[in-house]
Amino acid sequence: MKRGKKLDPSAKILAGVVLGAAAGAICGPRISWIEPIGTLFIRLLTLMILPLVFSSLFVGTASLGDVKRLGRIGAKTLLFYLVTTLIAILIGLGCVNVIKPGLSLKGEVKERLLSGTNATLPAEAVSTVKGHPLGETLLDIVPANPVKAFLEVNLLQVIFLAILFGVAVTFLAKEKGEPLLRFFESLNEAVGAVIGIVMKMAPYAVFALIATLVGRFGSAILLPVLTYILTVAIGLVLHTLVVLPLSVQLFGGIGFLNFLRQMKEVILLSFTTSSSSASLPLTMEAVENRLHVPAYVSSFVLPLGATINQNGTALYQAVAAVFIAQIYGLPLTLAGQATIVLMATLASIGTAGVPSAGTVTLTMILAAINVPLEGLALILAVDRLPDMLRTVGNVLGDAAAAVVVAKSERLREEKRC
Repeated sequence: MKRGKKLDPSAKILAGVVLGAAAGAICGPRISWIEPIGTLFIRLLTLMILPLVFSSLFVGTASLGDVKRLGRIGAKTLLFYLVTTLIAILIGLGCVNVIKPGLSLKGEVKERLLSGTNATLPAEAVSTVKGHPLGETLLDIVPANPVKAFLEVNLLQVIFLAILFGVAVTFLAKEKGEPLLRFFESLNEAVGAVIGIVMKMAPYAVFALIATLVGRFGSAILLPVLTYILTVAIGLVLHTLVVLPLSVQLFGGIGFLNFLRQMKEVILLSFTTSSSSASLPLTMEAVENRLHVPAYVSSFVLPLGATINQNGTALYQAVAAVFIAQIYGLPLTLAGQATIVLMATLASIGTAGVPSAGTVTLTMILAAINVPLEGLALILAVDRLPDMLRTVGNVLGDAAAAVVVAKSERLREEKRC
Protein backbone atom coordinates (compact mmCIF):
# COMPACT_ATOMS: atom_id res chain seq x y z
CA MET A 1 0.00 0.00 0.00
CA LYS A 2 1.36 3.40 -0.99
CA ARG A 3 1.79 5.97 1.65
CA GLY A 4 0.04 9.30 1.22
CA LYS A 5 2.05 12.36 0.31
CA LYS A 6 3.63 13.93 3.37
CA LEU A 7 2.71 17.48 4.29
CA ASP A 8 5.57 19.96 4.08
CA PRO A 9 6.56 21.67 7.37
CA SER A 10 4.76 24.91 6.56
CA ALA A 11 1.50 23.03 5.89
CA LYS A 12 1.84 21.27 9.24
CA ILE A 13 2.41 24.57 11.03
CA LEU A 14 -0.56 26.13 9.25
CA ALA A 15 -2.70 23.15 10.25
CA GLY A 16 -1.58 23.71 13.84
CA VAL A 17 -2.69 27.36 13.63
CA VAL A 18 -6.13 26.52 12.22
CA LEU A 19 -6.80 23.57 14.53
CA GLY A 20 -5.49 25.50 17.54
CA ALA A 21 -7.83 28.42 16.85
CA ALA A 22 -10.77 26.03 16.49
CA ALA A 23 -9.87 24.17 19.71
CA GLY A 24 -9.50 27.43 21.63
CA ALA A 25 -12.85 28.72 20.41
CA ILE A 26 -14.60 25.46 21.36
CA CYS A 27 -12.94 24.76 24.70
CA GLY A 28 -12.41 28.29 25.98
CA PRO A 29 -10.14 28.85 29.01
CA ARG A 30 -10.15 25.12 29.79
CA ILE A 31 -7.68 24.56 26.94
CA SER A 32 -4.94 26.43 28.86
CA TRP A 33 -3.58 23.14 30.26
CA ILE A 34 -1.73 22.55 26.98
CA GLU A 35 0.09 25.90 27.11
CA PRO A 36 3.31 24.34 28.57
CA ILE A 37 3.86 22.57 25.23
CA GLY A 38 4.14 25.90 23.44
CA THR A 39 6.17 27.40 26.29
CA LEU A 40 8.63 24.50 26.14
CA PHE A 41 9.06 24.97 22.40
CA ILE A 42 9.83 28.69 22.76
CA ARG A 43 12.26 27.99 25.61
CA LEU A 44 14.13 25.39 23.57
CA LEU A 45 14.49 27.82 20.67
CA THR A 46 15.44 30.63 23.05
CA LEU A 47 18.06 28.33 24.57
CA MET A 48 19.83 28.28 21.20
CA ILE A 49 19.82 32.06 20.65
CA LEU A 50 23.10 32.93 22.39
CA PRO A 51 25.24 30.10 20.93
CA LEU A 52 23.66 30.65 17.52
CA VAL A 53 24.16 34.44 17.49
CA PHE A 54 27.74 34.30 18.78
CA SER A 55 28.94 31.37 16.67
CA SER A 56 27.25 32.48 13.44
CA LEU A 57 28.40 36.09 13.76
CA PHE A 58 31.92 35.02 14.72
CA VAL A 59 32.17 32.60 11.79
CA GLY A 60 30.58 35.08 9.39
CA THR A 61 32.93 37.89 10.42
CA ALA A 62 36.07 35.75 10.50
CA SER A 63 35.21 34.12 7.16
CA LEU A 64 35.09 37.50 5.42
CA GLY A 65 38.84 37.72 5.82
CA ASP A 66 38.77 41.38 4.87
CA VAL A 67 37.93 44.13 7.36
CA LYS A 68 37.02 46.49 4.51
CA ARG A 69 34.49 43.96 3.25
CA LEU A 70 33.02 43.66 6.74
CA GLY A 71 32.68 47.44 6.97
CA ARG A 72 31.06 47.59 3.53
CA ILE A 73 28.49 44.88 4.35
CA GLY A 74 27.81 46.46 7.74
CA ALA A 75 27.22 49.90 6.20
CA LYS A 76 24.84 48.48 3.57
CA THR A 77 22.94 46.51 6.21
CA LEU A 78 22.49 49.47 8.54
CA LEU A 79 21.41 51.73 5.66
CA PHE A 80 18.77 49.21 4.54
CA TYR A 81 17.49 48.79 8.09
CA LEU A 82 17.29 52.54 8.67
CA VAL A 83 15.47 53.29 5.40
CA THR A 84 12.92 50.47 5.76
CA THR A 85 12.27 51.39 9.41
CA LEU A 86 11.53 55.00 8.44
CA ILE A 87 9.20 53.83 5.65
CA ALA A 88 7.40 51.54 8.12
CA ILE A 89 6.87 54.38 10.60
CA LEU A 90 5.52 56.70 7.90
CA ILE A 91 3.12 53.98 6.70
CA GLY A 92 1.91 53.50 10.29
CA LEU A 93 1.36 57.22 10.78
CA GLY A 94 -0.48 57.45 7.47
CA CYS A 95 -2.84 54.60 8.40
CA VAL A 96 -3.61 55.82 11.92
CA ASN A 97 -4.25 59.40 10.76
CA VAL A 98 -6.59 58.27 8.00
CA ILE A 99 -8.52 55.60 9.96
CA LYS A 100 -8.42 57.40 13.35
CA PRO A 101 -9.10 54.27 15.45
CA GLY A 102 -9.00 56.20 18.76
CA LEU A 103 -11.95 58.35 17.73
CA SER A 104 -14.15 55.28 17.16
CA LEU A 105 -14.20 54.54 20.89
CA LYS A 106 -16.88 56.68 22.49
CA GLY A 107 -19.18 56.89 25.47
CA GLU A 108 -19.57 53.87 27.70
CA VAL A 109 -17.08 51.69 25.83
CA LYS A 110 -14.35 54.32 26.08
CA GLU A 111 -14.97 54.88 29.82
CA ARG A 112 -14.91 51.14 30.49
CA LEU A 113 -11.60 50.78 28.70
CA LEU A 114 -10.05 53.74 30.52
CA SER A 115 -11.14 52.60 33.97
CA GLY A 116 -11.93 48.92 33.83
CA THR A 117 -8.93 47.24 32.24
CA ASN A 118 -6.98 44.85 34.41
CA ALA A 119 -3.80 45.31 32.38
CA THR A 120 -0.89 46.95 34.14
CA LEU A 121 2.28 48.58 32.95
CA PRO A 122 5.32 46.31 33.00
CA ALA A 123 7.66 47.09 35.89
CA GLU A 124 10.58 47.83 33.60
CA ALA A 125 8.53 50.48 31.79
CA VAL A 126 9.00 52.98 34.60
CA SER A 127 12.78 52.95 34.21
CA THR A 128 12.55 52.93 30.43
CA VAL A 129 10.69 56.24 30.27
CA LYS A 130 13.69 58.29 31.30
CA GLY A 131 15.77 56.79 28.52
CA HIS A 132 19.51 57.35 28.14
CA PRO A 133 21.67 59.88 26.31
CA LEU A 134 22.84 58.68 22.90
CA GLY A 135 26.47 58.55 24.03
CA GLU A 136 25.59 56.37 27.02
CA THR A 137 23.48 54.09 24.83
CA LEU A 138 26.41 53.56 22.47
CA LEU A 139 28.78 52.91 25.39
CA ASP A 140 26.37 50.30 26.74
CA ILE A 141 27.03 48.19 23.63
CA VAL A 142 30.58 47.60 24.90
CA PRO A 143 30.34 45.21 27.89
CA ALA A 144 32.44 45.86 30.97
CA ASN A 145 31.99 42.20 31.86
CA PRO A 146 31.60 39.72 28.97
CA VAL A 147 30.28 37.00 31.28
CA LYS A 148 27.54 39.35 32.49
CA ALA A 149 26.62 40.11 28.86
CA PHE A 150 25.93 36.41 28.29
CA LEU A 151 24.18 35.88 31.62
CA GLU A 152 21.83 38.80 31.02
CA VAL A 153 21.33 37.81 27.36
CA ASN A 154 22.29 41.30 26.22
CA LEU A 155 22.27 40.60 22.48
CA LEU A 156 23.83 43.91 21.44
CA GLN A 157 26.81 43.24 23.70
CA VAL A 158 27.07 39.62 22.57
CA ILE A 159 27.00 40.79 18.94
CA PHE A 160 29.77 43.30 19.69
CA LEU A 161 31.93 40.57 21.26
CA ALA A 162 31.34 38.17 18.34
CA ILE A 163 32.26 40.78 15.73
CA LEU A 164 35.27 41.96 17.77
CA PHE A 165 36.75 38.46 18.10
CA GLY A 166 35.81 37.62 14.51
CA VAL A 167 37.74 40.66 13.28
CA ALA A 168 40.66 39.77 15.57
CA VAL A 169 40.93 36.31 13.99
CA THR A 170 41.38 37.86 10.55
CA PHE A 171 44.62 39.47 11.81
CA LEU A 172 46.04 36.21 13.19
CA ALA A 173 48.30 33.85 11.29
CA LYS A 174 46.27 31.09 9.63
CA GLU A 175 47.69 28.30 11.81
CA LYS A 176 46.67 30.21 14.96
CA GLY A 177 43.24 31.45 13.90
CA GLU A 178 42.09 28.31 12.07
CA PRO A 179 41.52 26.11 15.20
CA LEU A 180 39.31 28.76 16.79
CA LEU A 181 37.36 29.24 13.57
CA ARG A 182 36.86 25.47 13.19
CA PHE A 183 35.61 25.24 16.78
CA PHE A 184 32.90 27.84 16.25
CA GLU A 185 32.01 26.35 12.87
CA SER A 186 31.43 23.02 14.65
CA LEU A 187 29.44 24.76 17.38
CA ASN A 188 27.32 26.46 14.72
CA GLU A 189 26.65 23.11 13.05
CA ALA A 190 25.75 21.52 16.40
CA VAL A 191 23.32 24.34 17.20
CA GLY A 192 21.74 23.84 13.78
CA ALA A 193 21.30 20.13 14.49
CA VAL A 194 19.60 20.83 17.82
CA ILE A 195 17.31 23.36 16.15
CA GLY A 196 16.37 20.77 13.52
CA ILE A 197 15.27 18.41 16.30
CA VAL A 198 13.32 21.12 18.14
CA MET A 199 11.53 22.19 14.93
CA LYS A 200 9.90 18.76 14.67
CA MET A 201 7.60 19.75 17.51
CA ALA A 202 6.68 23.08 15.87
CA PRO A 203 3.17 22.08 14.64
CA TYR A 204 2.19 20.82 18.10
CA ALA A 205 3.67 23.86 19.84
CA VAL A 206 1.88 26.22 17.47
CA PHE A 207 -1.39 24.39 18.14
CA ALA A 208 -0.88 24.86 21.90
CA LEU A 209 0.03 28.55 21.63
CA ILE A 210 -2.89 29.50 19.38
CA ALA A 211 -5.43 27.39 21.27
CA THR A 212 -4.41 28.96 24.58
CA LEU A 213 -4.51 32.48 23.14
CA VAL A 214 -7.99 32.10 21.63
CA GLY A 215 -9.33 30.19 24.63
CA ARG A 216 -8.09 32.75 27.13
CA PHE A 217 -9.12 35.99 25.43
CA GLY A 218 -11.73 35.05 22.85
CA SER A 219 -13.34 37.78 20.79
CA ALA A 220 -14.84 39.76 23.67
CA ILE A 221 -11.59 41.49 24.52
CA LEU A 222 -10.70 42.11 20.87
CA LEU A 223 -13.91 43.75 19.71
CA PRO A 224 -13.65 47.06 21.65
CA VAL A 225 -10.31 47.86 20.00
CA LEU A 226 -10.83 46.00 16.74
CA THR A 227 -10.35 49.19 14.72
CA TYR A 228 -6.93 49.71 16.35
CA ILE A 229 -5.88 46.13 15.56
CA LEU A 230 -7.09 46.51 11.98
CA THR A 231 -5.11 49.74 11.61
CA VAL A 232 -1.93 47.99 12.76
CA ALA A 233 -2.71 45.05 10.48
CA ILE A 234 -3.30 47.24 7.40
CA GLY A 235 -0.04 49.11 7.97
CA LEU A 236 1.91 45.87 8.46
CA VAL A 237 0.36 44.28 5.36
CA LEU A 238 1.35 47.30 3.26
CA HIS A 239 4.90 47.23 4.59
CA THR A 240 5.45 43.48 4.89
CA LEU A 241 3.68 42.25 1.78
CA VAL A 242 4.35 45.21 -0.54
CA VAL A 243 7.35 47.35 0.47
CA LEU A 244 9.70 44.55 1.53
CA PRO A 245 8.99 42.14 -1.36
CA LEU A 246 9.23 45.04 -3.82
CA SER A 247 12.62 46.04 -2.41
CA VAL A 248 13.78 42.44 -2.77
CA GLN A 249 12.53 42.31 -6.37
CA LEU A 250 14.06 45.66 -7.35
CA PHE A 251 17.37 45.42 -5.48
CA GLY A 252 17.73 41.72 -4.68
CA GLY A 253 16.84 40.05 -7.98
CA ILE A 254 14.22 37.74 -6.42
CA GLY A 255 10.59 37.76 -7.50
CA PHE A 256 7.93 39.34 -5.27
CA LEU A 257 5.89 36.13 -4.82
CA ASN A 258 8.90 33.81 -4.77
CA PHE A 259 10.33 35.68 -1.78
CA LEU A 260 7.11 35.24 0.19
CA ARG A 261 6.74 31.61 -0.87
CA GLN A 262 10.25 30.67 0.27
CA MET A 263 9.65 32.40 3.62
CA LYS A 264 6.22 30.90 4.36
CA GLU A 265 7.40 28.65 7.22
CA VAL A 266 9.25 31.56 8.80
CA ILE A 267 6.15 33.76 8.51
CA LEU A 268 4.01 31.18 10.31
CA LEU A 269 6.56 30.51 13.04
CA SER A 270 7.28 34.18 13.76
CA PHE A 271 3.53 34.88 13.83
CA THR A 272 2.82 32.21 16.42
CA THR A 273 5.88 32.70 18.65
CA SER A 274 5.89 36.55 18.51
CA SER A 275 9.68 36.38 18.70
CA SER A 276 12.13 37.30 15.96
CA SER A 277 14.93 35.78 18.05
CA ALA A 278 13.12 32.46 18.41
CA SER A 279 12.49 32.52 14.65
CA LEU A 280 16.14 33.28 13.85
CA PRO A 281 17.27 29.65 13.32
CA LEU A 282 14.54 28.97 10.78
CA THR A 283 15.10 32.38 9.14
CA MET A 284 18.78 31.60 8.61
CA GLU A 285 17.96 28.19 7.14
CA ALA A 286 15.39 29.64 4.72
CA VAL A 287 17.56 32.56 3.62
CA GLU A 288 20.64 30.41 2.99
CA ASN A 289 19.05 27.28 1.49
CA ARG A 290 16.03 28.69 -0.33
CA LEU A 291 16.94 32.27 -1.16
CA HIS A 292 20.58 31.25 -1.78
CA VAL A 293 22.16 34.00 0.29
CA PRO A 294 25.85 33.22 1.07
CA ALA A 295 26.47 32.18 4.66
CA TYR A 296 28.99 34.95 5.22
CA VAL A 297 26.22 37.50 4.53
CA SER A 298 23.31 35.79 6.34
CA SER A 299 25.37 34.95 9.43
CA PHE A 300 26.20 38.65 9.80
CA VAL A 301 23.00 40.38 8.65
CA LEU A 302 20.35 38.17 10.30
CA PRO A 303 21.60 38.00 13.93
CA LEU A 304 22.26 41.74 13.76
CA GLY A 305 18.78 42.34 12.35
CA ALA A 306 17.10 40.27 15.08
CA THR A 307 18.35 42.90 17.52
CA ILE A 308 18.42 46.26 15.73
CA ASN A 309 15.96 45.89 12.84
CA GLN A 310 12.39 46.15 14.06
CA ASN A 311 10.33 47.41 11.10
CA GLY A 312 7.08 45.92 12.36
CA THR A 313 7.67 47.12 15.92
CA ALA A 314 8.42 50.68 14.77
CA LEU A 315 5.21 50.75 12.70
CA TYR A 316 3.18 49.42 15.64
CA GLN A 317 4.66 52.00 18.01
CA ALA A 318 3.70 54.85 15.69
CA VAL A 319 0.11 53.57 15.41
CA ALA A 320 -0.19 52.85 19.14
CA ALA A 321 1.15 56.26 20.22
CA VAL A 322 -1.30 58.18 18.01
CA PHE A 323 -4.15 55.80 18.96
CA ILE A 324 -3.64 56.45 22.68
CA ALA A 325 -3.41 60.20 22.04
CA GLN A 326 -6.71 60.02 20.15
CA ILE A 327 -8.33 58.13 23.04
CA TYR A 328 -7.38 60.93 25.43
CA GLY A 329 -8.43 63.60 22.94
CA LEU A 330 -4.89 64.99 22.67
CA PRO A 331 -4.21 66.55 19.25
CA LEU A 332 -0.78 65.81 17.78
CA THR A 333 0.87 68.55 15.75
CA LEU A 334 3.24 67.92 12.86
CA ALA A 335 6.12 68.44 15.29
CA GLY A 336 4.60 65.84 17.62
CA GLN A 337 4.36 63.31 14.81
CA ALA A 338 7.93 64.12 13.74
CA THR A 339 8.94 63.31 17.32
CA ILE A 340 7.20 59.95 16.98
CA VAL A 341 9.21 59.23 13.81
CA LEU A 342 12.49 60.02 15.57
CA MET A 343 11.68 58.23 18.83
CA ALA A 344 10.22 55.13 17.14
CA THR A 345 13.37 54.82 15.02
CA LEU A 346 15.64 55.11 18.05
CA ALA A 347 13.45 52.86 20.22
CA SER A 348 13.38 50.12 17.59
CA ILE A 349 17.19 49.87 17.66
CA GLY A 350 18.15 47.37 20.28
CA THR A 351 14.60 46.26 21.07
CA ALA A 352 14.96 42.69 22.25
CA GLY A 353 13.56 40.12 19.82
CA VAL A 354 11.20 38.67 22.40
CA PRO A 355 7.42 38.92 22.80
CA SER A 356 6.05 42.37 23.76
CA ALA A 357 9.48 44.06 24.11
CA GLY A 358 8.21 46.83 21.82
CA THR A 359 5.47 47.63 24.31
CA VAL A 360 8.08 48.52 26.93
CA THR A 361 9.99 50.86 24.60
CA LEU A 362 6.67 52.47 23.59
CA THR A 363 6.73 54.24 26.95
CA MET A 364 9.64 56.39 25.72
CA ILE A 365 7.55 57.61 22.79
CA LEU A 366 4.49 58.35 24.93
CA ALA A 367 6.63 60.34 27.36
CA ALA A 368 8.24 62.29 24.51
CA ILE A 369 4.85 63.44 23.15
CA ASN A 370 3.33 64.04 26.62
CA VAL A 371 0.67 61.32 26.39
CA PRO A 372 -0.34 59.69 29.74
CA LEU A 373 1.54 56.44 30.26
CA GLU A 374 -1.60 54.94 31.78
CA GLY A 375 -2.94 54.80 28.24
CA LEU A 376 -0.55 51.95 27.54
CA ALA A 377 -2.84 49.73 29.61
CA LEU A 378 -5.49 50.15 26.90
CA ILE A 379 -3.47 48.12 24.42
CA LEU A 380 -1.69 45.67 26.72
CA ALA A 381 -4.77 43.49 27.07
CA VAL A 382 -4.94 43.00 23.30
CA ASP A 383 -1.24 43.29 22.52
CA ARG A 384 -0.71 39.64 21.67
CA LEU A 385 -2.28 39.74 18.20
CA PRO A 386 -0.53 42.96 17.05
CA ASP A 387 2.68 41.52 18.53
CA MET A 388 2.29 38.42 16.36
CA LEU A 389 1.70 40.55 13.27
CA ARG A 390 4.58 42.96 13.81
CA THR A 391 7.03 40.11 14.44
CA VAL A 392 6.39 38.91 10.88
CA GLY A 393 7.37 42.38 9.64
CA ASN A 394 10.55 42.30 11.75
CA VAL A 395 11.63 38.89 10.47
CA LEU A 396 10.87 39.54 6.80
CA GLY A 397 12.72 42.85 7.07
CA ASP A 398 15.83 40.94 8.20
CA ALA A 399 15.50 38.44 5.34
CA ALA A 400 14.98 41.21 2.77
CA ALA A 401 18.14 42.96 3.99
CA ALA A 402 20.17 39.76 3.61
CA VAL A 403 18.93 39.27 0.04
CA VAL A 404 19.62 42.88 -1.01
CA VAL A 405 23.09 42.97 0.59
CA ALA A 406 24.02 39.61 -0.96
CA LYS A 407 22.94 40.83 -4.41
CA SER A 408 25.00 44.01 -4.09
CA GLU A 409 28.07 41.98 -3.10
CA ARG A 410 27.63 39.66 -6.10
CA LEU A 411 27.37 42.66 -8.46
CA ARG A 412 30.55 44.07 -6.96
CA GLU A 413 32.37 40.77 -7.51
CA GLU A 414 31.08 40.50 -11.09
CA LYS A 415 32.37 43.98 -11.92
CA ARG A 416 35.82 42.99 -10.68
CA CYS A 417 35.93 39.96 -12.98
